[in-house]
Amino acid sequence: MPWPALRIGNQTAFSAAYPTAPFDFALENNFDAFEWFNDKRHGWGWAQEDADGHDRARIREIGRNRKIAYSVHARCQADVNSPADREEIFRSIDFARDIGAGLVNIYYSDSQGVEGFADSLLAVHERAKEAGVRLSVENTVFVGPEVFNQLFALLQRRLGEPPADLGMCFDMGHANLCAASRNNYVGFLEKLEPFVPVIHLHVHENWGDGDSHLPLFTGPAGQDDAGVRTMLRLLKARGFDGMIVMEQWPNPPEQLVSARNRLKQLIVDTY
Repeated sequence: MPWPALRIGNQTAFSAAYPTAPFDFALENNFDAFEWFNDKRHGWGWAQEDADGHDRARIREIGRNRKIAYSVHARCQADVNSPADREEIFRSIDFARDIGAGLVNIYYSDSQGVEGFADSLLAVHERAKEAGVRLSVENTVFVGPEVFNQLFALLQRRLGEPPADLGMCFDMGHANLCAASRNNYVGFLEKLEPFVPVIHLHVHENWGDGDSHLPLFTGPAGQDDAGVRTMLRLLKARGFDGMIVMEQWPNPPEQLVSARNRLKQLIVDTY
């Protein structure tokens, strides 16, 4: 797929007026990607358990007819090292299979170190392979690039080859807050070894003082988009061809349309 055709989408949000408002907005504005984020809080928001068989079939049909690429974001608190949480991630994989999503995203957890995480991740990877779904591991604000270098070096040794359906979700906002790359998300990306496969992308901004999830081009990139341009060039050099997900539900939501349009133009200009 040529880079100018990369898919850009948004995701569900607990802050929306009703659970499917972000998806309806994506349809109304012809987005070609969407992420279903398990982020229900205090009984409000969206969760995969709320979608019965009829709902899942409808979502799948809409995606097929509108040619929308789906991904699923497991609950942030779901730790693959926990048997109970692993079962919940399995349910996210089942949901992804049911709606025709191509990828499930999970957080990296350091509760058992890199080796312990790799052991747990491989079990989840097997389940994802059976469902025909790719799996991505997202960097949190507490994890630096060296951890992902160690993780994917270890995974390659255990699998015997670079995993084609298992990679990293690069979250630029989290990278911007990481101690190893504060206010320099590009620096985080530059420190990743070439063998770390980046297969999914979350885009949002902050000023280095908190995980504020500002829409793209409303933070530092609104003043100077050189960082976004460099990020795109680096991702292209790594062979990235995944979804780009805008992780926010701003007021007004039309900011997402402006961000998408400007990002698409940057992609065209950069390549």
